Amino acid sequence: MLNATKTNALNANATSRVPATVPAVTVELLTAKDEIEVLAFLSQRPIHTFAMKSFIHDNGLVSPLNRGSFYGCRDINGHLEGVALVGHATLMETVSDRALQALAHVARECSFTHMIMGEQERIAEFWTNYSQPGHQPRLACRERLMELQQSKTSSKSEPGLRLATEEELSLVMPIQAQLAFEESGIDPLKVDPQGFRRRCLRRIRQGRTWVLFEGDTLVFKADVISETADVIYLEGIWVKDDKRNDGIATRCMAELSRRLFRKAKSICLLANELNQNALTLYRKCGFMFRATYETFFLSQKELLSN
Repeated sequence: MLNATKTNALNANATSRVPATVPAVTVELLTAKDEIEVLAFLSQRPIHTFAMKSFIHDNGLVSPLNRGSFYGCRDINGHLEGVALVGHATLMETVSDRALQALAHVARECSFTHMIMGEQERIAEFWTNYSQPGHQPRLACRERLMELQQSKTSSKSEPGLRLATEEELSLVMPIQAQLAFEESGIDPLKVDPQGFRRRCLRRIRQGRTWVLFEGDTLVFKADVISETADVIYLEGIWVKDDKRNDGIATRCMAELSRRLFRKAKSICLLANELNQNALTLYRKCGFMFRATYETFFLSQKELLSN
């Protein structure tokens, strides 16, 4: 875990990376009293901050369910210039280069980071200030952030689409694990089976796992990973192999979108740029490109600490 609740991010350890002319900023461990301020800061760019906002809405600013801790970077007047969730998944939102640099230095102290994700133009700078010389991520993925707006939904539908039940966990969980393995190279059923099961079950109990069955056979699945009044983020979208050319995915996505637009203004997802089949599907469903993201997956030898 990070071992300091408050640190000057431009101290002697950072002088080799941050110009001495940059005014000092301070990074602090955020607490529950900061929640309203942090949500207001993140709300300035909702399509890029949906993950952190959803963690806060679902769990609170301080919770073990976040699998990490929120840190804030403030200027000399105490105004936020950046917020980062530092932990299993490290995410950041900043309005200045110095805030990005400062939060990267603090994130270096976390010993259990699995992935770092951010916009392409920011993630390289974050990594430069986060990593030690010579270190490289175990795996790097480039993804396209796609957004669907309500006015562009299809008229087609799949009325059989419904929420998964707890009894269907044994069918949903292996598929989600396989998708995670394909993206990160790590099988969560092997490295953290109990934790992975709890997270999948919690998502079902929250009413965020959508499925379509034909008889007893699961043919489509999608998960709402994060949900705010502005943006709903989808992940874990899967179609049975022999159903990928009959339009079932398009119909399910249209039906799901209609239902989710009752809760949010837009729907977004990330698609690996190498997955042309997925990109074609999402474009067909009306999703539009918004930004390029990069995700760095770390191995044990790259989990850095000071």
